[in-house]
Amino acid sequence: MSTTITGLDSTLYNADLRPIPRSARTWKSWAYLALWIGMSINAATWTLAAALIAMGMDWIQAVMTIVLANMIILVPMVCNSHAGTKHGICFPVFARAAFGTRGANLPALLRALVGCGWAGIQTWFTALALDLAIGVLVGTPWTGAPTVSLGFIGEQRITLWLCFLATAALQVVVIAKGFEVVKKLQQISGPIITIAIVILLAYLLIRSGGNFGPVVSEPSTVGWGREFWLGVFPPGLMANIAFWATLSLNMPDFTRFAVDQKAQIRGQIIGLPASMFAFSLLAVLTTSVAAYVFDVLPETLWSPDALIAALGNPVVVVIGALIITLANFSTNVAANMVGPALDFTNVFPRFLSRGAGVVAVMVIGTCMLPWRLLESPESYVFVWLGFYGGITGAIGGIVIADYWILRRTKLNIPALFHRDGEYSYSGGWNPHAVVAFLAGTVFAIGGAYSTVVDGVSTGPFPEQGFIPWLQPLYDYNWVVSFVVGMAVYLLLNLSNLSYFRDTRDAAFPDPISPDHTAPDLVETSPTTV
Repeated sequence: MSTTITGLDSTLYNADLRPIPRSARTWKSWAYLALWIGMSINAATWTLAAALIAMGMDWIQAVMTIVLANMIILVPMVCNSHAGTKHGICFPVFARAAFGTRGANLPALLRALVGCGWAGIQTWFTALALDLAIGVLVGTPWTGAPTVSLGFIGEQRITLWLCFLATAALQVVVIAKGFEVVKKLQQISGPIITIAIVILLAYLLIRSGGNFGPVVSEPSTVGWGREFWLGVFPPGLMANIAFWATLSLNMPDFTRFAVDQKAQIRGQIIGLPASMFAFSLLAVLTTSVAAYVFDVLPETLWSPDALIAALGNPVVVVIGALIITLANFSTNVAANMVGPALDFTNVFPRFLSRGAGVVAVMVIGTCMLPWRLLESPESYVFVWLGFYGGITGAIGGIVIADYWILRRTKLNIPALFHRDGEYSYSGGWNPHAVVAFLAGTVFAIGGAYSTVVDGVSTGPFPEQGFIPWLQPLYDYNWVVSFVVGMAVYLLLNLSNLSYFRDTRDAAFPDPISPDHTAPDLVETSPTTV
């Protein structure tokens, strides 16, 4: 006898959004540890320390800032991960509890757009490494190819454009194959890349005679006083918190496959901070030693492909470039494309599968011109990381307040797929969540400003901020956004505490019933799932 699920709405449901049944949850701690190792090792994280050092920090301050930021973002990440493991749901579905069945499209689309930006950045990093490897193998016919100017979009060799397009297409194919392929990719890539970096550092240390180079010996230009703690540290910390801010929201996309809570918690609390500490430290040391060995300025080697190219030996350069390609590719697939693809699927479940969602991610990510975004550390830290951190923080504060404080982790899962259920609120939107989100966002990024160096603005924002009296808060944007969003949401719901107290858990039926028959899906909408 099969199970009947009534009230499903095809505008809220498809196979990619369906809760994962317990019988299909097989990921253990190693899967999440490998996931974080694989996601943490890439060109973008390699440049994090470089951006902080460019702001005046020494290498100890830079690595300390990165580690502290990751310890902070780990808290909301594990909190949100709980919902994925307990209820088997992905983030877009989880967000419906707080924002409403329709309102969840707001955080989903915002998170998707941020993910698209990151997907574009990582694809560009991957294309650069792939271009380097092919250039060494093919030579002048590749490296001397004509450039193509696309006006304000940019000017690059046609062969580099081809690498970008090929990388984008391959990423779409991999994700379309499913989550198990993504998991296997992380488990393979992480150890290979880590071993390769350690070997590279050892090789450079031998050549340098044990000299760790100029970056390690260079003192901080801001010291450890007021200029550091109130000047460069806050925006640097917020930028590094924001680095994984989208993952802190969409980890349920992965933890819904966990065998239990211990598996995902153990894997994450070890995997994230340890991986980011180790990789940031390796990036600093390797770049510093290489600068000494090749007698060049460290800033010329902060890009991984530039460092590999400096090695000179064609075989080593090709192998190194391919390893960088693997590192960026594996990170991008897991960290930047899975979540946004599900977000787009959540908004248009009748029209977009996961594969079509990935195509949308890549198209939008390309339109964001990632090569432009990476032109300076200032734009990377303040414009990109800082600005979107101020947006995603409020979403995290709201969903955590709703799930942990008000609902005490209880959710009626079938109702999340019902347009007229308890999560429909007002026309599918929860006004309290929208108001809290707007409040958190305005307070966090309303004061967005750009610094002026030698009379020239270093970013797109006004020197005094959009709203001058909010300018001091922009340096703490993610924290401000998170705290204000959470506080406003809780205040607005003080009169609804009895509603939340009555919340009860209700599970989504396992698709395979005891007699091995699939459930009947009875919809309230006229279309067929």
